[in-house]
Amino acid sequence: MSDEEREILASLDTEVVEIEGAGDEEISKAAADADADAIMIVSSYLRTDVIKGLKRCRVISRLGTGYDKIDVEQATLQGIMVTNIPDFCTEEVADHTMALLLAAARRIKEYDAVMRNGKKSTGPDGLHRLSVQTVGLVGFGRIGRAVAARCGGFGLKVLACDPSLTQEKAAAEGVVLATLDQLLEESDYVCLLCPLLPSTRKMIAMQQLKQMKRSAVLVNTGRGELVDEADLAVALREGVIRYAALDVFGGINVFSQDGFSTDHPFFGLNNVLLTPHVAAISEESLADNSRRGAQAVVDVLSGKRPAHLVNPEVRPWFYIERVK
Repeated sequence: MSDEEREILASLDTEVVEIEGAGDEEISKAAADADADAIMIVSSYLRTDVIKGLKRCRVISRLGTGYDKIDVEQATLQGIMVTNIPDFCTEEVADHTMALLLAAARRIKEYDAVMRNGKKSTGPDGLHRLSVQTVGLVGFGRIGRAVAARCGGFGLKVLACDPSLTQEKAAAEGVVLATLDQLLEESDYVCLLCPLLPSTRKMIAMQQLKQMKRSAVLVNTGRGELVDEADLAVALREGVIRYAALDVFGGINVFSQDGFSTDHPFFGLNNVLLTPHVAAISEESLADNSRRGAQAVVDVLSGKRPAHLVNPEVRPWFYIERVK
């Protein structure tokens, strides 16, 4: 924990217990031993049975944006508030998405290898100016809009697919509203920026990959489980699509304290660019994340409604000040 987190929590004279939280048993034991009033969580799971064991907990503060690893439904049933920080890394993820897209567009990884091997470049190798190409954004929330703005600076045409997006809103943002099928068929770059939900889990599998252009690039800075990774590995190996640039993974635990195995099929492919779930990271975003995650805990434990409530329908089992 950061010094600023500790200072914020100290305003309530709290006892802080820090654990790695690598498994359910460790989290359950620590929460029970401390009789925890609040849990702050970064990347671990908070599954049903763990939440059922929380007897005094008032708030689960997710230090980050996505909350797919938390059983929000069970927390709501128990009257526990769940908070997140939906906008702490909007700029960083948008920048990283563009960095991966540009690296794929300009074949940076391939040309770096050519240079290091002392070889002469063979020519354009299918390179195209960005102003004649199309980007498809699957998900058009804060990050999607930020990516669209950056794409506009490069002259890219932008298609956007999001159930909450209307023709009017799309026009105002300078993008074209598209169905997922249309987006996959027409885009040179498909960027996954949507949350992980039951409806979006493995939304990109072989059927969808075959809808894409053979020259297309898949960029994923959303959630690894949005993609069927086994299908994607086959598609990359067999040339169904040209390239993938990935920052998030379902089958690789990049947060493991002891490191992770490199036997995943992605590591054997030259046409995939991998970064270890760092799209959200900057000194500014992490400081913002820590500060606001701790403040959410202080707000709830002092009887105030937090700024960002994931489960607004919750009926807290404890008193919360009515805030208009």
